Amino acid sequence: MSNSNSDFVTVEEIDSIVSTIKMKIDARPKIGLILGSGLGAVADAIDSPTEISTDELEGWPRSTVEGHAGKLIIGILEGQSVCVIHGRQHFYEGHSMGRLAIPVRVLNRLGAEVLIVTNAAGGVNQNFEAGDVMLITDHINFPGMGGHTPLRGPNLDEMGPRFPDMSQAYDRDLQRVAREVAAEQGIELRTGVYFFLAGPTFETPAELQFLKANGADSVGMSTVPEVTVARHAGMRVLGLSGITNMTSLDGSHEATHEETLSVSSRIAPKIVRLIKGVVARL
Repeated sequence: MSNSNSDFVTVEEIDSIVSTIKMKIDARPKIGLILGSGLGAVADAIDSPTEISTDELEGWPRSTVEGHAGKLIIGILEGQSVCVIHGRQHFYEGHSMGRLAIPVRVLNRLGAEVLIVTNAAGGVNQNFEAGDVMLITDHINFPGMGGHTPLRGPNLDEMGPRFPDMSQAYDRDLQRVAREVAAEQGIELRTGVYFFLAGPTFETPAELQFLKANGADSVGMSTVPEVTVARHAGMRVLGLSGITNMTSLDGSHEATHEETLSVSSRIAPKIVRLIKGVVARL
């Protein structure tokens, strides 16, 4: 029985969810995908899909944000067995960081060795434009620096070490493949550092100046806890940001979630092509 009131998650809770999923599918997906706001078109590319509502999975954190459907889609993409998480959860929704670790932990226990994460992000690098796709080469875990990390609490020794290395959080071989696919597909692929903030407020101009001065190319409210857990488990990670709006360093533009969803729908076809191309080569 899960204890969703606890900040920390046990191996038994994770394996209980895994057992429920295994009763519904025969596949053992080797690749996990997590979709950002408005990027559900990736799920539409899955062949022979089996859908599982996350409401059926006791202990799975609930997503309450528009653009996050709350389901797993298991099927085939470019000949590979994949599991898509359509509807991620966020720290600002009230989940503990430990609870946010559950989806990636489950993917790993199902057999996934590669994690592809996508997100909708604000562009801090003023050379970017809304509608761009950014390959995440590194991140800055701002909440994590203050102790808000999914690895806080008892270490799950069966899943990874107490002190995981994060010097190569985003797999360099996967980055190389993504660049090759982008070049072949004629997709301009930006590269840069993703800055993780807790949200849910969009940033003030002063905060954006701080981010810019400290190496941020894009900014968002997700992804990094998932990547942290994936690397703890030894999974290889590829990260893609859809730049849905250019942040306003002078406060002249008001950011909205509606804008995020609208621009994401334009970015999604590019991200689908990139992901399909990468998966085909794994």
